[in-house]
Amino acid sequence: MREEPAEARELYNVRTVGGEPVLSPLTDEEERRFRAVLVAELGHEISARGRARFPAHTPEDRRRLVDVARLLTEHWGQPVTAVAEDELRMCLHLEGHAPGIGPAREAGAARGAPSLPSVPGAI
Repeated sequence: MREEPAEARELYNVRTVGGEPVLSPLTDEEERRFRAVLVAELGHEISARGRARFPAHTPEDRRRLVDVARLLTEHWGQPVTAVAEDELRMCLHLEGHAPGIGPAREAGAARGAPSLPSVPGAI
């Protein structure tokens, strides 16, 4: 029996991406709000588990997550490190909770995990 070829899919409005860095398509206000959400959501997960993973598909995404780690470090007074796990994902973690060290602890408070940050101006 002869196999039929796989159905070709047409892609519309697809463009190649150049090698030059692209500025964020977000306005300053949208960027501020998005960072506030990241600080709150990732901060909550880090305070509970010791680490949080988040997609980072572009250099801008990675810069944003490094800034979130810096903001959490300033807020908590404990270092929060942002490391790339692969080409598409980063991990923000407290000391002792780095990727590859073992499962994150659910009882983060037992290690003195920080409390959830409050971000001024967040909605």
